[in-house]
Amino acid sequence: MNNQRKTGILKRDLIELNVYTISILLSVICAAATVYFTLRIPILTGRAVDCIVGAGQIDYDRLFLVLKEMSIAIFITSLAQWLMNRINNKITYDITKNLRDRAFAKLQKMRLSEIDGHPHGDYVSRIVSDADTFSDGLLMGFTQLFTGVLTILGTIYFMVMISWKIALIVIVATPLSLLLAKFISSRTYSFFGKQAKLRGTETSYIEEIILNKNIVRNMDYEDTALERFEIMNNALKDAAMKATFYSSIVNPSTRLINNLIYAAVGVVGGLMAIGGSITVGGLTSFLSYASTYGKPFNEISGVITEFQNALACAARLFELIDSDVETNEGIEKIDDAKGTIEFKDVCFSYDKSKKLIEHLNLKVESGQRVAIVGPTGAGKSTIINLLMRFYEIDGGQILIDGKDIRDIDIDNLRSNFGMVLQETWLKNATVKENLKMACPDASDEEIIAAAKATHAHSFIKRMPYGYDTIISGENGSLSQGQMQLLCITRVMLNIPPMLILDEATSSIDTRTEQKIQSAFNKMMTGRTTFVVAHRLSTIREADVILFVKEGQIVEQGNHSELLHKDGYYAKLYRSQIE
Repeated sequence: MNNQRKTGILKRDLIELNVYTISILLSVICAAATVYFTLRIPILTGRAVDCIVGAGQIDYDRLFLVLKEMSIAIFITSLAQWLMNRINNKITYDITKNLRDRAFAKLQKMRLSEIDGHPHGDYVSRIVSDADTFSDGLLMGFTQLFTGVLTILGTIYFMVMISWKIALIVIVATPLSLLLAKFISSRTYSFFGKQAKLRGTETSYIEEIILNKNIVRNMDYEDTALERFEIMNNALKDAAMKATFYSSIVNPSTRLINNLIYAAVGVVGGLMAIGGSITVGGLTSFLSYASTYGKPFNEISGVITEFQNALACAARLFELIDSDVETNEGIEKIDDAKGTIEFKDVCFSYDKSKKLIEHLNLKVESGQRVAIVGPTGAGKSTIINLLMRFYEIDGGQILIDGKDIRDIDIDNLRSNFGMVLQETWLKNATVKENLKMACPDASDEEIIAAAKATHAHSFIKRMPYGYDTIISGENGSLSQGQMQLLCITRVMLNIPPMLILDEATSSIDTRTEQKIQSAFNKMMTGRTTFVVAHRLSTIREADVILFVKEGQIVEQGNHSELLHKDGYYAKLYRSQIE
């Protein structure tokens, strides 16, 4: 990442800190108190040494006062440091929580096209791992940067007070440490950025393998999966090793220079003490300051290294937070939907270089059941995605009751549709809580009635706690068919004016499907319904059947009409019957 972008990310970090101005000011005050009283101790130590001239020549009264003052300084230092750490922890974790909240909230509003085109595990890595790394770097910056800078300034002040000549040696040699730290740290940022990116890719791959573990084993894919994982893991190891190597040599390199400076101070100070230019106690204090003076540079070099990592992770977090969201410029609402839907000259492609749907025209009357069939990849689910505005059309219009869906409030638009999809989703909660998602006010009697209609009641009652059994979307105790029945039950509790059934019974056995068909018929009565199905026996009663091929409606009519035409639909239907 170039310096301009790094500067931009740093500015964003500072903007995030603006809310905590008062807390930061208190932290700086505590840091100043910590540094001041810490640096007072070497002076007091030197005075204590000067109180002991020789055997039998000890000024006990003065020594007691010095030790008393030293005890007070140590107590104040400990208290100020505790307060500073507490404030810094709160600032850091508040910011991290805020960033995570915003990133997850943005994920709920992002365009589906952007989410679908990106590895999902990478989003998990950004919100969890990158946020943690960012908070670690930020916390180190707060706890060590303030105290480090103040310690350097304070140490210079006290060293000049004792001997400006020796202090000059220390100060002149200081830029060597800074230049070396800057040279090394400038090379660590790109490695930390690569490490974060590879970590996201690996997380996504692990998630993919776990979610499809049955298929992986069935296809005897374990060894291949392991080989691919080893390639990713080796790439991550190499990036992490390089980042760690460059970051780890900063501290020992600066420590070497600081130790050389310390040795020079000891030699020069010793010669001056022999000549009487400085007392033994004064030299003791100065050597303590010379040692203290080098430590903040080591700490700051560590902060710079961690901050490079934090900036790389912050860049990935901000990239997610700044992602485009769904446009919701519509102000109109459908209060009493009739369900008349019209596609007028609609054009759409996922990849703009490859055409999919071109000049699609379709009119669905209120209450009609429209079945969409066709080969895989023909654009069946795409039509549904466009109708729900999960994807935006490239051209033309989609009208509901004469209103362009782009002029309708997007939440209002979707609330008028009930959806049962092939992909089931149940949250980590009880069966009852899952069923009440669409209708929070539903009574127990209504829930049981809906479950009986979908033939879900029998298996729910066999669960350990019935409707109060906790389940999740990946619960091993439920089959895909059972989860799909629960999703159908959920829609039946609060049936909107229009329905979308996208392979709604794909995981349900034929016998159960026949049993719940009456419930489906009741649910669809008087409601405009779109049914996407591969099992053609389930759509024979549809008012209109659309055969979609390569994004175009190539055949249209009811079941009898299409069989009479003896075209695409008839051939597909006969192949299934046979």
